[in-house]
Amino acid sequence: MRKAYKILYREGTGELIEKKSRFIASFRSVKTEEEAQSFIEEMRKKYWDASHNCYAWVLGENGEGKRCSDDGEPSQTAGKPMLDVLEGEGIVNICVVVTRYFGGTLLGTGGLVRAYSGAVKEGLKACTVLTLVPAKKLLIDTDYNGSGKIQYLLSRQNIAILNSDYTDRVIFTALVPDEEMLKLQADITEATGGKAKLEVSGFVYYSMLEKEVLLFPEL
Repeated sequence: MRKAYKILYREGTGELIEKKSRFIASFRSVKTEEEAQSFIEEMRKKYWDASHNCYAWVLGENGEGKRCSDDGEPSQTAGKPMLDVLEGEGIVNICVVVTRYFGGTLLGTGGLVRAYSGAVKEGLKACTVLTLVPAKKLLIDTDYNGSGKIQYLLSRQNIAILNSDYTDRVIFTALVPDEEMLKLQADITEATGGKAKLEVSGFVYYSMLEKEVLLFPEL
């Protein structure tokens, strides 16, 4: 069964200062370990003079692929707290690198954990994260008498209409979340007396951004 998941849609950066140490969080949307590693190397070159470039990534629709690194910081004080933030937010196919410029004052274990996780949280505020909902494209073939009833049903259930084709009949292409498909089909059948023809024409994920419908292929 498909389920909703979150992705990084627009990248951003965040910065946090802790006792004169500077922590910079950089993000990238990635789909493979190779892409994640390439981004990490890119950040290492960009911030070549930094004290540390720690990282964490989560891959796969269910977040099954994950890795993190403290890059010389005390064990479990950088990469793991960063990974915990990503997993806590439920974001997948994402890599974050937190770059530290040492400010001359030791932060201690607790201070490092707070700084690295805090930098990731701060950086995510500058990013656009979308929740992708599994849905089906449903073709609804109806006569003109049934079209108004169907439009009412779709509007009432907040179902997006991707396309409307008016000829001798009316064909709507609706974007229906997986969990709402059975109920909608039953409602349309009842409203039109079984006269509407229903056909699933595709499987996608979608999200809404500023009232715009964005479609995504399956992973």
